[in-house]
Amino acid sequence: MKRAMIVDDHPVVRAAVKLVLGREGFKQIHEAASVGEALTTLREQQVDLLILDLVMPGGNGLDLLERIKACDWKCVVLVFTSLDPLFFQERCMRGGALAYVSKNNSLEQLQKAVHALMAGYTYFSQLLSRPMNPLQHSEKKLIDTLSNRELTILQYLARGFSNKAIAEAMNLSHKTVSTYKTRLVIKLGVVAAVHLRDFAIRNNLI
Repeated sequence: MKRAMIVDDHPVVRAAVKLVLGREGFKQIHEAASVGEALTTLREQQVDLLILDLVMPGGNGLDLLERIKACDWKCVVLVFTSLDPLFFQERCMRGGALAYVSKNNSLEQLQKAVHALMAGYTYFSQLLSRPMNPLQHSEKKLIDTLSNRELTILQYLARGFSNKAIAEAMNLSHKTVSTYKTRLVIKLGVVAAVHLRDFAIRNNLI
């Protein structure tokens, strides 16, 4: 029996994905709305396929990918997200994901990806070269230097989370988040922390 888990904080998305999985023959489908819920299920249940959003409360999909890899859980991961593959697809590949599908595509694309994975293939977008001005090209290089944790904290800051809220969401100390914030300002070459949001929005990171 094929078993799957959908990790996404939007019930409507989970319902749509569940229909796709049903058409692909999955009988046992677990659902999780946060990284914490997903980890609990993975410790208790064996899952063949995990469909993962990258933006969730209590951490994000990149965090979960790292945990899956560290724990050597044998499940195939398909990333299903609205985040730009230009910045996130390669990170997910390095993290162990075997597919990346944009939510901007039709559910038919998701079904094709599920079918490909279950047949033993990978499924990634072919990233077309985009015309970039010198600033975009330079900032893309800077983003690529960020660790997954730095990128996650940048996303939280760009969404308006306070240091305290980020610390609680990521199980870090307030001091650690503050250190990361300072490091981001330096690594990304922005004048001050208030400009991190502009940087993230300009580069489609949220």
